[in-house]
Amino acid sequence: MARTENDTWDLASSVGATATMVAAARAIATKADDALIDDPFAEPLVRAVGVDFFTKLASGELRAEDVDVDHASVGMARMTDNMAVRTKFFDEFFAAAVGGGNSADAAASGVRQAVILASGLDSRAYRLAWPAGTTVYEIDQPEVIEFKTRTLADFGAEPTADRRTVAVDLRFDWPSALIAAGFDPSRPTAWSAEGLLGYLPPEAQDKLLDTITELSAVGSRVAVESTPGIDPADHEKAIERMQEAAQQWRNHGFELDFADLIYLGDRNEASAYLADRGWQVSWQSVKQLLSENGLPEITEEDEDVARFGDLQYVTGILGS
Repeated sequence: MARTENDTWDLASSVGATATMVAAARAIATKADDALIDDPFAEPLVRAVGVDFFTKLASGELRAEDVDVDHASVGMARMTDNMAVRTKFFDEFFAAAVGGGNSADAAASGVRQAVILASGLDSRAYRLAWPAGTTVYEIDQPEVIEFKTRTLADFGAEPTADRRTVAVDLRFDWPSALIAAGFDPSRPTAWSAEGLLGYLPPEAQDKLLDTITELSAVGSRVAVESTPGIDPADHEKAIERMQEAAQQWRNHGFELDFADLIYLGDRNEASAYLADRGWQVSWQSVKQLLSENGLPEITEEDEDVARFGDLQYVTGILGS
């Protein structure tokens, strides 16, 4: 079903199902030989959602290669590799922001509040080693927040930081809800918008980045996945390939068509947009991350179909 202005979802439908799909990919990546990531909560969360297709993938009963069309740049095997490097990228971003990792300025940063936008089934508040005194705010729709909190509690998981949930749709007044939960705009913050911008209309993406900037003190950090604008001439090819992948999933009993969920229109490139607003930015493409981590690289045919090779992973530090 195509997106509407006031659409809603749970973790088994529409945009919400993409959070479950991503968690299934993290579960697969966690079990890989020489795994890049370790997310022990991904598979239990996927099982709890109850979508049979994703449960089989997360458990290993169904292999990603068995459901993909040939050369599908949006197929599950490619997605698993992308999620492995994406998850690693954001894990390392938070580690550096709070004073971990190996970056030269990590120890001096000492950020002690983090905000995960559209947190979905993200389990970083439970699995990362946050320094004492760190508060992690998770923002998502109320049903999503309630489900994850209850499921992880039933699983016996405990947060490794002061986890505070902000149950609000990002289309509403989430800044007020965030501040009401204890967020302090005068303190440096580490923000993440992972797998989010492509599901926003271009103008909503700009508004989100503007709001992050307005709520950020000097020294704040931001990390976003920046989706490329796809030329209108390429829309038909991109939609066709997404629909091919959707048909493969339909053959396994699950209905989800990416072409109905994302916004393909021209949009501002996030790194340049943030730089214009005072952020000192750097970025890496998904092609670079795949290559650096020894995973199969995106082929020219993949890029010709959907331009997913132009995905960028952007980080920024807000200057004075």
